[in-house]
Amino acid sequence: MAEVAEDVLAIIAAKIPGERKGVRLTDKLEELGLESVDFLEMVFDLEEKFEIQVPYNANTAADDFTTVEDVVKAIQGLVEQKA
Repeated sequence: MAEVAEDVLAIIAAKIPGERKGVRLTDKLEELGLESVDFLEMVFDLEEKFEIQVPYNANTAADDFTTVEDVVKAIQGLVEQKA
């Protein structure tokens, strides 16, 4: 599952505006400078990469995905369910 985490971190990092060096699991998504469009594109990229469906609701996304670790755990869980 470390591979999944690395890929998720890379996808999130690619969506961050500017020249930020690295993404940590403890980073809060709202503090990374991601706008709603960036976040939506990130979800699409994750779905495509892992061939999964992320139960994403723009109205509750802030509650579901607060930190990078929340995203990693959610994707890992969906990948495990698919297997």
